[in-house]
Order: sequence, then C-alpha cells, then structure tokens
Amino acid sequence: MSSIKTQSRILPRTPAKPKHSSWREELRQAYRDPQRLLDDLGLADQALSQHAPTRFPMLVPRAFAGRMQPGNPSDPLLRQVLPDHDETLEADGFVNDPVGDQASRQTRGVLHKYQGRALLITTGACAVHCRYCFRQAFPYSAEQAAHQHWQTALDYLAGETSVDEVILSGGDPLMLPTERLRQLTDALQALPHIKRLRIHTRLPVVLPARVTESLCAWLEGLPWPVVMVIHANHANEFDSAVDQAMKRLTLADVRLLNQAVLLAGINDSVDALAALMERSLAARVIPYYLHVLDRVSGAQRFERRDQDAIDLVDQLRVRLSGYLVPKLVREVAGHPYKLPLI
Repeated sequence: MSSIKTQSRILPRTPAKPKHSSWREELRQAYRDPQRLLDDLGLADQALSQHAPTRFPMLVPRAFAGRMQPGNPSDPLLRQVLPDHDETLEADGFVNDPVGDQASRQTRGVLHKYQGRALLITTGACAVHCRYCFRQAFPYSAEQAAHQHWQTALDYLAGETSVDEVILSGGDPLMLPTERLRQLTDALQALPHIKRLRIHTRLPVVLPARVTESLCAWLEGLPWPVVMVIHANHANEFDSAVDQAMKRLTLADVRLLNQAVLLAGINDSVDALAALMERSLAARVIPYYLHVLDRVSGAQRFERRDQDAIDLVDQLRVRLSGYLVPKLVREVAGHPYKLPLI
C-alpha cells in the first residue's frame, strides 16, 4: 500500500475480540480509527499518511479484524478496509456512480435496472466500509427506503406487476432490526406478483453474530424462496463463526451464493481465487459472480485488466469443478443484465 511504511518494531498481537456476543455490541466496539487497528495488528510503526482520506471513514468489526494476520501490512483483509492516500487521487474513468444507480432510480429507495426484479435501498448503514465500495458516494440520506418511506416503494412495486423478485440491499439490509425487516416483508406479502426475495449482505461474513435465532426464524417463515447473496473476496474471510452462521442460514431454508470482486493485491491469483471458491463451498455457499472492479472514484489501486481477469477464470476452469467457477461479469450502466466477460 502506498500510504504505509514497511517496517515495524512492535510485536504483533491479535486484535481483541468483543467482550459481548450481541451483534449490536460488537458493532459498537468496531474499529473506527485506522491507527488503532494498525497498532493492534503490531503495525504501529507503519503509520498512515497524514493525507489519508476521511470522506469515507473506516469501519471494521473486530470479528473481521481478528482474521487478519498480525504483523502483515499486506494482509488481504486489511487491504480491503484500510484507507489509503490513493483514494484522494483522481483517475480517468473513475466516477462517483460507476454503475448508473441514479439513472435507474424510480422513486425513493427503489432502483429498477433489470426486467423482473427491483432493488430496495433499505438502509445506508453497513457493518464494514470496503474501500472499493461502488456506493460509497450514494446519497443514502435522500434515497433509502427507511421505515417511514417504505410505503412509497411499496406503491411503486404494487404498480409494477412484471416485478416478481425483490432485492433487499443498501448499505446492508441486515443492519436493520429483524422486526423492521419483518414489517417490510409482511407488507410485500400483499403483492401477489412477488415470487422471490433476494438479500444482498456482507454481515454474515464480517459480523456473523448477526445471524441470530430471531433472524433465522424470520427467514424460515417467509412465503417465498429466499436467496442470500453474501460477499467474500478471500478465503481468510471464513472462520468457524462464519461457518456456523452459514449453517444456521441453510437450516432456515436460505439459498446461499457468494459474489466477489477481483481486487489487485488481494485475490488476483489463481491460487487465491481457487482457495476462495473451495472455502466458500465448504461453508455451504455456492460461488456466483466474480465482478471486475466497478470504477468508483478512489478505487483505482484495486483494478486489474480485463484480460488478466479472463485468464484467471480460464485457469480456474482447468483447476476446479464447473460449479465452483463463478461467472466473470461487469456491471455496465444502462445494460439490461450483468455483462459476461468470458
């Protein structure tokens, strides 16, 4: 990383785990100070640049930080979440809305890009701030379908009878209390054309304590098939707590898929990608998409060439069973589906 030095004199130590098991308490104890995270990883001398950006503040649950390798400034989990001076630099083609979210807005909290499915921006909150997030500049305060605004979104969906799949996204929908989610899905049950529910979330990975008994009871009681698309980019993001969370979701009759992003210096080797796909399946999660980077402002350090991505997936096909090879795609603003690269 360009924003940290390369030597350390402090013995590394594993970041302290939360004192309480409540996911809300764990979130309150999350790292918000980049230097504190570096200190706890034994990287105290690898000080952040004074020009490290603050527009998109750091947020990292200790459950996730605990899987980072102490003393390793190139740890693939650390690199995903640590602010970097490069985020302050402009780069050609990198913009605030790389996937055309604003153009697909239909009403407050509803993005309708693709035929048959519509996405609800349920909240602007996340449990982790990934430095490559394509929605880091999204105007959540004006656009989220929060509780008092869901009626507008529901009215839109009621009038769009061609929509048979609703996607809960954000932010991260699992940042909402389970009862709030239940209220939303109770209202969706009044729309007879809805046949499936999809949930896009990173919480079962970064904060597995969120997968509570009440959350699973809500999911199991829903009248539709439920697909949960989680987001893990590296095999090290999985541990026994994540495995247990995925098992609980599977027992609640949730179909689990993983989407990853190809990130330079993090998972851009065939060994890293193969390990991710195999570890994902071991946790009961089927590989789904491998996205090339959405070109959001400040994320240029994570980009790899399209041909590099194509070559990596071609090598994966040689090494892995077909069901372990994700679809390599790019999201193009205005295109009617995710664009396959191979």
